[in-house]
Amino acid sequence: HRDLHSFPTRRSSDLGLGKLLEPVQSYCLLEKLPPLTILVVREDSGLPGAGFIAAQDIPKTQIEVFGYDWLDRGAPSPEDLDKAVSSMPSNGVRTP
Repeated sequence: HRDLHSFPTRRSSDLGLGKLLEPVQSYCLLEKLPPLTILVVREDSGLPGAGFIAAQDIPKTQIEVFGYDWLDRGAPSPEDLDKAVSSMPSNGVRTP
């Protein structure tokens, strides 16, 4: 999404979105949720970046993410996200 590239003083490619997305990806992996971070894609390829590890079949998984009732689930707390990264770091690290 273009808005992610609108950081005030630095380009997102300079910052690396992986660290920003890792808590969400880790949380989804731990909770066995569709990987919400699959919706953040590279402008040049339309695919998630190298740090995305939560799925192999990108089109199928994107459909699952769109079909999931996220509003019914509710949002995780900042503490939930911190715990997820501590329990399962996921920024480019393959999980079994």
